[in-house]
This record gives sequence, structure tokens and C-alpha cells, in this order.
Amino acid sequence: MKRRDFLLTAGGGALILATASPFMRLAMAMTEKPVIKAIAFDAFPVFDPRPIFALVKSIFPEHENFAKAWFSKIFSYTWLRTNGRKYIDFYSVIGQALDYTVEQHKVSMSAQQRKELMSVWFTLKPWPDVAAALDQFEKQNIKLAFLSNFTEEMLRANARNGNIEEKFQYFSTDQVLAYKPDPKAYQMGVERFNLPKENIAFCAFAAWDAAGANWFGYPTVWVNRLGQQTENLDQGVIVTGKEIDALTHFVQG
Repeated sequence: MKRRDFLLTAGGGALILATASPFMRLAMAMTEKPVIKAIAFDAFPVFDPRPIFALVKSIFPEHENFAKAWFSKIFSYTWLRTNGRKYIDFYSVIGQALDYTVEQHKVSMSAQQRKELMSVWFTLKPWPDVAAALDQFEKQNIKLAFLSNFTEEMLRANARNGNIEEKFQYFSTDQVLAYKPDPKAYQMGVERFNLPKENIAFCAFAAWDAAGANWFGYPTVWVNRLGQQTENLDQGVIVTGKEIDALTHFVQG
């Protein structure tokens, strides 16, 4: 039920009479959700990262926490580099974090294994529910883009794997030399779509990214595919669901 419909039904006949008031009409208009004209996606609500985890497990079967430690170091490095103004591209950060995690866990890694762990980031495929959602957005004439820490090369390679490359624009943090959740990263959506932020839905995969987009002012949908815990960051209302239908329902209003 839309917020306007709820207001009309919640108060019964008394509210129906009150709608004749200009003040009530204004109040009802203010409760309407802004029309979504574009969607900015993080990479992982679209691309399934589980092959990365599976490859890590096959190479380091005795170290079940390796993948978690690697991902944690990747994103801590992006935040440190943004704060220290020492930006390098995301693929390079992935490699630095991998080498750190190998030393941290005191394991050996051959050159071939390192190559496999780095190249898998270019061979991801879309989650099964993505194609139908993109078709629906296309019918609604909604603009689509990735707004991601990934390099454009990484984004395009993975999009080609799912035959969806032409459906997106590509806003990589390389273009502003600042990783999310720096506001400069999220601002790309406003500038490149040429739309107010309230008309742009942001689709997040990670809890911290959902919080960051919400702080920035985007209507935010968190596709929490892996069941992460919500961040305790005083963020506002974030629409949450496990699959991409949380986003399609939100856009429909």
C-alpha cells in the first residue's frame, strides 16, 4: 500500500472530508515518495560474488576465515586511502589486500594461484533474478548505472558475462579518486544522471554502503543477499530485502 493510500484509509470518513482543506492536500503531497527516474547500483547486488569465496576455499581449505579477512582488508584499505588521499584503483587494492591476508594467515600462495584469485573478479555473472528486473526497469524508462568501487574495466567485463553491458552507464570511483562512502563518490550519480538525488534510488549490497548512500540522501534499497547485520550508524530509513524484488517493488511505489 502506498503512503497516500494509507492516509486515505487510516482515518476513515473524517479524513475524506478533511481532504477538501488545502493544508491537508499539501500534507498528503509531502508524504508521496519521489518518482524514481534512475538507479545507481553497487556491483554486488547485480554480480554474484560467491565464486570468489568458492575459489578461496579451494585454494586455502584449511583457512575458512581467509575470504572474510581478505574482504575486510580490501575495504579498510579503500577507506584508509580515501582518508589519506592516496587513491589507487580497486583492482590494485584487491591485490595489496590479498598479499596482506596471505602473510596474516601464514600460508603459501603460488604465482598461478594469485593470478586465479585476481582474475576471478572479472568472471562474475549476474544473480538469477537480475535479468527480469533490468527488463522491467527498461520498460519503465529508468536510467541505470553502476556506482561502484570497481574499475570500469571490471564492471564492463562482468556485465559482458551476463549480456547486460549495454544496459548500464559506468560510474567508477576512479573518476573522482575517492571510494565510497565519501560523498564525492555518491555525487557522481547526481551529476552524471543530471537528476536530484531524491529521484535516484541507490541499490546497495553491503550494510556500510547502504548507510553511506542513505547519509548522502539517496532513497536507498539494501539487497542483503548474504544476510549481513545492519550497521549501527544512525542511518535513516533503508528499504531492505534479500532479493532484487525489494528494489523493483520500491521503484513501483
